Amino acid sequence: MLAALIDDLSRTRLRALIEAGEVSVDGRKLMDPSARVNSGQHVEVRVPPPAPATPQPQDIPLNVLFEDDSLIVIDKPAGLTVHPGAGSPDGTLVNALLHHCGKSLSGIGGVERPGIVHRLDKETSGVMVVAKTDRAHRDLAAQFADHGRTRGLKRAYRALVWGAPAPSAGAIDKPIGRDPRNALKMAIRRDGREAVTHYVTEERFGSPDAPVAAEVTCRLETGRTHQIRVHMAAIGHPLLADPVYAAGFATKSALLDDLARTALAALGRQALHAYLLEFEHPLTGEAMHFESPLPPDYSHLKNALAAM
Repeated sequence: MLAALIDDLSRTRLRALIEAGEVSVDGRKLMDPSARVNSGQHVEVRVPPPAPATPQPQDIPLNVLFEDDSLIVIDKPAGLTVHPGAGSPDGTLVNALLHHCGKSLSGIGGVERPGIVHRLDKETSGVMVVAKTDRAHRDLAAQFADHGRTRGLKRAYRALVWGAPAPSAGAIDKPIGRDPRNALKMAIRRDGREAVTHYVTEERFGSPDAPVAAEVTCRLETGRTHQIRVHMAAIGHPLLADPVYAAGFATKSALLDDLARTALAALGRQALHAYLLEFEHPLTGEAMHFESPLPPDYSHLKNALAAM
């Protein structure tokens, strides 16, 4: 319908505007390009001004865990997008890195994502490494592509999930691809890309016979978009406060006491934290080990669950 009425915007551009939340129907934001509209409805399309061709440096504070001439390791807070994109043209980690590192990042790994060899979701907190030279970028990218099979890469996450997985430890081997019904989601798909997540249950909360929640440690053998969130939801234990993959579990909050329910509402994001990252230094080969402490919002919820 929009393509027929708006001649100066391509279908691809219109789809991107819809997925970025720039189209509303009768005052309600529309996110699904395939949604149906009815005669008499009022449709508004907002076209933001064109973004700069390249990200610009911005003075955004960074929690730097380590830095040398080859790389920088940071502890990313929840709410910080990694690189510019639809809906986040600036205010990203890339903008902050360009300001912090200056011209040393120019062109490393591409104009739009300089230095980025892996990413965390906007609302996922935790440790990340960024390359500062072409040599470091090539080597780190190779380590992440290898997923620790032959070299020293290791990534581990802490997550709070609904219920308690059974068995308490295991591997989830389910291919992941784009959800055909929602372009903003991923899904288990037979024709998806290989995805393997190893999990261990660390603690259960609530009744011993029927835990209301648990904390799990997840280790990635592959690195797909939303992998932990999709995999834990696929085995019936989605992450607490995940607005995308745990929407059907919203009523579970009634099982929590007042303190835990308040802490859950205050979290406002999926309960996921990238707490550990190990890799080989791309220049020296030295084993590098970094841990990020649990952020206050996650810790507050965990403590509230433990006190039930």
